Amino acid sequence: MNHYETVFILNPVLSEGQIKETVQKFEDYLTSKGAKMIYKEDWGLKKLAYPIEKKKSGFYHLFEFNAPGDAISPFELEFRRDDSVMRYLTVKLDKHAVAWAEKRKERVKSSKK
Repeated sequence: MNHYETVFILNPVLSEGQIKETVQKFEDYLTSKGAKMIYKEDWGLKKLAYPIEKKKSGFYHLFEFNAPGDAISPFELEFRRDDSVMRYLTVKLDKHAVAWAEKRKERVKSSKK
């Protein structure tokens, strides 16, 4: 099992219910392929650095998970098939990146208090 992090951007015209449904769909897909969700975070509506599909903003989401290596390619295929996803990036984390992710999670927890 490898440690991965995926960030994806959803279309800004989606309703709150559609966003939750889409995020849940991807989470369910991962768990059905044997992945273990470690952390997920909703970054909210953010301005894009450059327009994508004539849109200037998007809803950002982050998944951190452990999964077998052969589950990533079909997972990314699901992103390509979904019209509500504007961009996505999946990265395999090494031990230093995992440590940095832990620090980031602690920073987020302390800022929410």
